[in-house]
Amino acid sequence: MNIRFGIDVCQRDNFAQVHGKTVGLLTNLSATNTHFQTTYRLFAEQNAGKLAAIFTPEHGFGGAVPDGVAVASAVDTRTGVPMHSLYATQYRPTPEMLANLDLIVCDIQDIGVRYYTYLWTVSLMLEEAGKHHIPIMILDRPNPLGAFVCGLPVYQEMESLVGRYNIPVCHGMTMGELVLMFNDRWNPHPAHIEIVRCEGWQRSQRWDALHLPWIPTSPAMPHFSTVQQYPGSCLIEGTNLSEGRGTSLPFEIVGAPWLDGFALADHLNAQQWAGVQFRFHAFRPTASKYAEQECSGVQAHITDYHAFHPLHVWLGVIREIRNLYPAHFAWVEPPIGFEPHIDYLAGSCHLRQGLDDGATLQQILADEQSFCDGFLTIAQSYQLYD
Repeated sequence: MNIRFGIDVCQRDNFAQVHGKTVGLLTNLSATNTHFQTTYRLFAEQNAGKLAAIFTPEHGFGGAVPDGVAVASAVDTRTGVPMHSLYATQYRPTPEMLANLDLIVCDIQDIGVRYYTYLWTVSLMLEEAGKHHIPIMILDRPNPLGAFVCGLPVYQEMESLVGRYNIPVCHGMTMGELVLMFNDRWNPHPAHIEIVRCEGWQRSQRWDALHLPWIPTSPAMPHFSTVQQYPGSCLIEGTNLSEGRGTSLPFEIVGAPWLDGFALADHLNAQQWAGVQFRFHAFRPTASKYAEQECSGVQAHITDYHAFHPLHVWLGVIREIRNLYPAHFAWVEPPIGFEPHIDYLAGSCHLRQGLDDGATLQQILADEQSFCDGFLTIAQSYQLYD
C-alpha cells in the first residue's frame, strides 16, 4: 500500500513547509515515518527548519514513563535543544517555552480514543499557539481505529486531560481533523493552522489495513490489539480490578486476587457478546494494582474484529464482575476535591450510578447513538479524508 503520513509528505517535499522557520516540535519517539525514521531525528538532522524547542507529552520523550507520573523538563543531549515537559506541574506551554518560535509542529501518534492524553496536550498547545500568535502545523496520521465512533458525552464539570471537549470515546477522526474542529469550536484564541495531510489513506481503514507494524505509543499500549480493546477496557482503571498494567497484556486482561477466573470466563462467555471469547488467565503484575500479587482473571480474545464492540463488551464485563462480587468490587477512591476517576473517563457520573443502581447496559447507553449521530453531523465539515 502506497501510504504516506504527514511526516513522509514533509520529507518528500524536502521540508519546504518549515524552511527558514524557528521550530518548536511536539512529539515523542513513537512518531515515525513509514520507514521507521523518527520525526525527531528528521527535524534534528535534515535541516528541517531550525529546531529550537522540543515539547513532550505524558510518558515523556521516549514514551517510557509510567502513566500519571510527572515528567521533568531537560536538555536534549543529542541536539542541545531544550526539552519542555507538558506533563509536569503544568500541562500548557509557558510563554517562556514559546519565546522566539516562528512555528509549532505537532507530530504524535494518537490512538483514536478520548481517554488518551496526547490529543489533549495538542489541544492545549493549540490554545497557547493562538494566544501567542504562533502558527501551528499538524503532521497528520491515520486514526488506528478508522471511522469507528462510539461513547457517551463529556459533561462540562467532568472536563479533564482524559476528555477536555465533548467528543465521543471513539471519534473516528484524525489529529488534524480534530485540531480543525477544536480551533473552530472551542479555542478562545483561534490559531493559524496548517495540516500536512496523509496520502493514500481512507478513513475507513484501521491500522491492520496499513500492513505496518504497530509502534508502542506508551508503556501500556504495546500492540494494536491493545488499541482495539482500550476504548472499553480503560474503564477498568476506575475500579479496584487490575487492567493488566505491569504485565505484557495491559488492557487485554482483567483480574484480582479475589476473583475465580475459570468461573468468570464461563460466565462472560455465556453472555454471547459478538466478536469476543474469554479465557482464564492468571497473572502477577510487576507494578500498579496488586503489584507482586497473584491475580486470577480472564483475557479477552477478539474473534471477529468487525463485530466486536469494545466499549459495550468491557462495560458489560465490569457490570458482571460487580454483580458477581459485590463484597469485593469497588470504584477507585478519588483524591480529596475530585470526582471518582471512572466519572472522568465516562464523561459523567451517570455510568457509575447506573451500574450501582443495577441498570442494564441498554439503559446506561441509551443516549449513545443520538450523541454519536449528532457528533458525526458536526464532524463532517472538518473531515479531510474520504
